[in-house]
Amino acid sequence: MAVWRKLWCRNLLSVSLLLCVLLLTVDVNARPANMSAVKEKSPAGKDDNEILPPDHLNGVKMEMDGHLNKDFHQEVFLGKEIEEFEEDSEPRRNRKKLIEIFTKVDSNKDKSVSAKEMQRWIMEKTEEHFQEAMVENKNSFRGVDPDANGQVTWDEYRVKFLASKGFNEKEIAEKVKNNEDLKLDEETQEVLESLKDRWFQADNNPNDQLLNEQEFLSFLHPEHSKGMLQYMVKEIVRDLDQDGDKKLTLSEFISLPVGTVENQQAQDIDDDWVRERKKEFEDVIDSDRDGIVTMAELEEYMDPMNEHNALNEAKQMIAVADENQNHNLELDEILKYSEYFTGSKLMDYARNVHEEF
Repeated sequence: MAVWRKLWCRNLLSVSLLLCVLLLTVDVNARPANMSAVKEKSPAGKDDNEILPPDHLNGVKMEMDGHLNKDFHQEVFLGKEIEEFEEDSEPRRNRKKLIEIFTKVDSNKDKSVSAKEMQRWIMEKTEEHFQEAMVENKNSFRGVDPDANGQVTWDEYRVKFLASKGFNEKEIAEKVKNNEDLKLDEETQEVLESLKDRWFQADNNPNDQLLNEQEFLSFLHPEHSKGMLQYMVKEIVRDLDQDGDKKLTLSEFISLPVGTVENQQAQDIDDDWVRERKKEFEDVIDSDRDGIVTMAELEEYMDPMNEHNALNEAKQMIAVADENQNHNLELDEILKYSEYFTGSKLMDYARNVHEEF
């Protein structure tokens, strides 16, 4: 991760002109310098042999680059059904689907959703994301395990990685075998070094520099391993920590990348981004409210299978739409606030609610 920031800073001057143009057309809900907010998500039919660790992890509150996951609420509410709620999909179909989801979350059938019911649902949907990652990992592992012996060496992986970047696989494999200079450009070499460090972190005892399928899953998806989750947290803290104390203050957490704000729209985006991160820092991540976020606090915050986090998330999600202040969620409330839960607006949300329900 530090590699990416180093490269970004190196090219800041050449990129700044392009950013100025992009800011004129950027969505007002975007976040500054948050690549996860502007990159399109991988489509459902993405390459089965994707072997590069993804920047975005479904059901995890923070991206690999340290930015907040703007789709987290939808991911833990919809699970694998998130792809069904497209922005341009038919509102009536989305309304029916949302009603179906409500009836499933309402496990005791009292026509309201409690925090406990929402917590259980969040845990189930997070588990769906975990299962999806495991299926994808199985395909990816086959792609980097050419001899199908159930283990992948670092050399096997880097040959496949470089081949995916356009290098001739046979030539690279021969050079690796003979320990020859691969003659890589500086950027590719730095990426490989970062991946190698991550590779060794995923290598559990015995540390044989071989990854089995489970270790390869941790390499691609650190949320599946406590050790790799800790590694991810250390990388994020290292990237944001300005004084080297391995902790994060509020000012460090909300600091913006160096750059010049060109117009009011860009300033508004910066202000919204800072405001959102400040709220998350103070209300959620800094659990002991001492103004400092430790690695332990950040790890707890980012652990997708933490039941305490799931309960807090459930209460927060309910509070957003709880117009009658009864600490539960009714059907009309979830339909009215559909954009928060699904990312999709429902027009005339109240129409025929009771008939359809």
